[in-house]
Amino acid sequence: MAKTKLQKQEALKEVKNKLSDSKLVIMTSYEKLSVSKLEELRNELRKNNVFYQVVKKTILKLAKENDIDEGVLESFNGNLSLAYSDDEVIAAKILAKFAKDNKGLQIHGAWLEGNFLTREQVMELSKLLSKEELLAKLLGTIKNPITGFVNVLSANMRGLLNVLNAIKETK
Repeated sequence: MAKTKLQKQEALKEVKNKLSDSKLVIMTSYEKLSVSKLEELRNELRKNNVFYQVVKKTILKLAKENDIDEGVLESFNGNLSLAYSDDEVIAAKILAKFAKDNKGLQIHGAWLEGNFLTREQVMELSKLLSKEELLAKLLGTIKNPITGFVNVLSANMRGLLNVLNAIKETK
């Protein structure tokens, strides 16, 4: 059954809102991808707070107005879908890994905070460390000098205890 004009306007409004609220929006298409594989992808994205939605090309054209190249949309094979994420890297990582394992999924480009990225740039983005990994590295970098300082300070105490234990064993 065809959608009414009101339903189309609601879909356009929803896509516009999601495009403006998300830091990263990745355009993908899938062709000859089984339902189980697509559901597996959706579940993985959902675990990482990424919303994945199939969108009509005309709705995307209207939502992005002049910010999308007509040739990019026409080059899509299969269904057009968008992955909306508040994290700058995690959606790219998941989609790039899935596209590598499943040839049916293709990444076409993305918008990162309003700037258009090509497929190659999205693939480079997927190679970056995630926010959690960067925070863990930062914490380790901050912690290492402090740990070393504590070990240096405790070395004299350990040395004294070793001398006292050696004297105790000789007596």
